[in-house]
Amino acid sequence: MDRRHYSNPRAAAGEDWWKGAVIYQIYPRSFKDSNADGVGDLAGIISKLDYVADLGVDAIWISPFFSSPMKDFGYDISDYRGVDAIFGNLDDFRALVSKAKALDLKVIIDQVLGHTSDQHPWFQQSRQNRKNPKADWYVWTDPKPDGSPPNNWLSPFGGSAWTWDSRRSQYYFHNFLQCQPDLNFHNVEVRTAQLDNLRFWLDLGIDGVRLDAVNFYFHDRSLLDNPPVRSRIAVRAGLGLDNPYGYQQHLHDNTQPENLAFLSELRAMLDEYPNQTSVGEVFADDSIGAMGDYTSGNHKLHMAYTFELLGEQSRPEFIRSVIADVEARIGDGWPCWALSNHDVERCVSRWGGAVARPARFARIVIALLLSLRGSATLYQGEELGLPQAHVPYSKMRDPYGLSFWPVFAGRDGCRTPMTWEDSERGGFSEVEPWLPIGKRHRELSVGRQEEPPCSVLKATRKFLSWRRRQPALVKGEIELLSDTGDLLCWLRSSTEQTLLVALNITETSLSTPLRHEILEVLDGHGFKGCVSDSNILLGPHQAFFATVRDDC
Repeated sequence: MDRRHYSNPRAAAGEDWWKGAVIYQIYPRSFKDSNADGVGDLAGIISKLDYVADLGVDAIWISPFFSSPMKDFGYDISDYRGVDAIFGNLDDFRALVSKAKALDLKVIIDQVLGHTSDQHPWFQQSRQNRKNPKADWYVWTDPKPDGSPPNNWLSPFGGSAWTWDSRRSQYYFHNFLQCQPDLNFHNVEVRTAQLDNLRFWLDLGIDGVRLDAVNFYFHDRSLLDNPPVRSRIAVRAGLGLDNPYGYQQHLHDNTQPENLAFLSELRAMLDEYPNQTSVGEVFADDSIGAMGDYTSGNHKLHMAYTFELLGEQSRPEFIRSVIADVEARIGDGWPCWALSNHDVERCVSRWGGAVARPARFARIVIALLLSLRGSATLYQGEELGLPQAHVPYSKMRDPYGLSFWPVFAGRDGCRTPMTWEDSERGGFSEVEPWLPIGKRHRELSVGRQEEPPCSVLKATRKFLSWRRRQPALVKGEIELLSDTGDLLCWLRSSTEQTLLVALNITETSLSTPLRHEILEVLDGHGFKGCVSDSNILLGPHQAFFATVRDDC
């Protein structure tokens, strides 16, 4: 069936609305400031929801807005049921959900279940002594006879994953910052409490949850040392530098088998509510294997994403190998792809080198993201083709970057405020923003991109609108085509259509022989690939889409 006759499945599609959905990630501190304090907030998000809906996405994912000391900018929660005052209050959140539903946008919120802030009342009680009601709610252990930590576990934020606490004369475990103690998920009371906290937000009308560091909930009770990696050549995608964390095989501090039972319990609770979804962030030694384990069987996570395409490698053969690996190992699970988020360098800079590639590169990577089998997450500003911003040391706020500077600049450069207009503060705030806004981002503002017919913003809207009319791209299967060189080629197939996809993410013109009988060369997507003399011809950063016979 021709895509132009296919109804738009956006958000209104029933219980599997999330399959093939495009999710727009909002980092609330940096989206829109409504009260002139330099920090974005929930009211600011509400004021820009029409813009988000007009992009043509299906859902929004809001990074943490809960009560927090903000040592890790919301990923250190001190009250799971409270909205931090810098973002507003619960009434603001209710208003946000109401506005989103009026615009047919689903609402997904971040849930940081594995650790809390050290200011959370649970931890404040737990650290007092070894016999209080919360004594076993966190991971505590005695030192070795020489006073050192119990094992060699490390934090990706630097140093040991253990911190001494003089109140209990014990070490506590923290996978991340020392102000983010890990909860003891072996304790059933902890698991029950976190599910109850999640239920609170489900009752407020959310449509799903994004689960931060979903494979970090459980640790090995035996506290065995992690062995070293077999080769130092192996660099962990997403670390961004030669981080000692990457020197270990993380066999005992995360991705434990007990996690599967908990995810089934979490899914059972989600299934009590209509049309919910869950997406897990997986960062493991074998992330793709964990991704398959966590999403297969229709009784754990609905979908998951990994950092494989969030690293620096962008060669077509690498991208092809990642897709093939996911398809081979995910079984009946479902992927959710991302090329940028709040933790990594923005894609156009990360894959484009020191100087960000032109707007046409931003357009082709969005087409790549939205042509993969699965759902997709579009990070705020990706639709503008924003490069990584430069944040000088004096303005840096990210604890990760401050720990590893100057070799690694941290995550501030991908978290700078959205630019709504070309002005000193980018239309983000009436006062100086919490992170600086660079001139290049102002030049790429929403306002500046509303006029040019070929801007990244307009191209993104066009492609999203066209994609929604292609059933094979939304929920179809994928078959990678071999022997296509640097062209990324595959078939996407559904009962309605079989679609040939060819993408050139390089800066040179490419071609490949046409091996399928074309029924119709599709247009309306904004790209200029063509067929000539039985070859698909693609200029730099171009794409080609055509329906083909499904029996070829």
